[in-house]
Amino acid sequence: MKLGMSLALTLSLVSTQFSLAARAEDRHEEHHEGARRDERVPPRAPAPQWRAHPPGGHPAGAGYHPGYHPHAVRVLQPRNFRYGEHPYRHWGHPEFMRPAYYWDWRLVHSVSCTAEDSYGDQYPVTESTFAGFGLGNMTAVEDDALDRCYDESGGDPSCYLATCSHF
Repeated sequence: MKLGMSLALTLSLVSTQFSLAARAEDRHEEHHEGARRDERVPPRAPAPQWRAHPPGGHPAGAGYHPGYHPHAVRVLQPRNFRYGEHPYRHWGHPEFMRPAYYWDWRLVHSVSCTAEDSYGDQYPVTESTFAGFGLGNMTAVEDDALDRCYDESGGDPSCYLATCSHF
């Protein structure tokens, strides 16, 4: 009886291994087929000529929904700074609940934050960091992105922090 049970168990494990290996091989082939499909995708058209929107907030005012944009979202070229440089005049923005970042701070070399205005235009700021950089230092980077948004949008008071990331 014990021999039959161990033989059945062994056969089921072996068949499971073969099926997993075959499945992995199929996925590998699908991945390569996907890469070949990407080669046939036509190149992307260049961005239209840049035209800044009128200074200030969106003319629709408070009823404007920031999730809907009548044009494509425009992401401006990132600005790179060393931590501690503040090239934009500080905007006294309203207080807001700041995100909590659960990052492995020992591995962070640069932080990038993006602010967005009421037109949907995005203003990224990337800052190099230093050993010991942590959550307490994030406020300065977040504020730099908000300051850039406010400055370059012509004083749009609805600029908000869209996202932050690290690398």
